Order: sequence, then structure tokens, then C-alpha cells
Amino acid sequence: MTGATGVADVTDADFETEVLGAQLPVLVEFTAGWCPPCRQMGPVLKALAAEEGGRLKVVQLDVDSNPATTNTYKVLSMPTFMVFRGGEPVKAMVGARAKRKLLEELADVI
Repeated sequence: MTGATGVADVTDADFETEVLGAQLPVLVEFTAGWCPPCRQMGPVLKALAAEEGGRLKVVQLDVDSNPATTNTYKVLSMPTFMVFRGGEPVKAMVGARAKRKLLEELADVI
């Protein structure tokens, strides 16, 4: 996994604790090591985690290593971003995007 600094990796084993049980809204990037757009998102997610850390938790889940969670949320394309709040997915977005665009899309859920 290429994990961006400041962005935690979550797994099938700890998804419930780290994401569904989180106090803050959580942005999950469903990612894969073989996905170039996913790698492009690394610096964007790192910056987002640094800037919005008080309001939003940012994590990555490797789809190849964590098929249970990937299948539960029917993730088919990488990168897929899902925002979870109160243990429920409240927003999903597919594809790489600029930080400004990502922040605009997150404005109504954080």
C-alpha cells in the first residue's frame, strides 16, 4: 500500500472501529497499489487530512487486501471516496479530483 502520510490505512478487521465507530465524519478512499489515479490522490488526501483534521478523519482502504469491506459497499472503481457519518455512508464519489473540488463536494457532509 502506498499510504499517504497522515492518512491512516484501515482494513476489513478494523473498519468497524476506525470508520463506523468514529466520532468525526470519515472520508474513506478505496484504493489500490496498481491504480495511478489513486497514487495521484495521495498528496491531496495528505493535505486534506492536515487541513481538516479537526473536522474530518481521512483513511485509505486497499481493495485488494480487504475484499469484505470493498464488497459490502459495492466498490467497483478506484479511487472511490465514501464519507461515513454515524456509522453510515452519506456520500460517495468516484475518480480522482483536485483538492478544491473534493472540499466543495465534502462541504455538505463535514
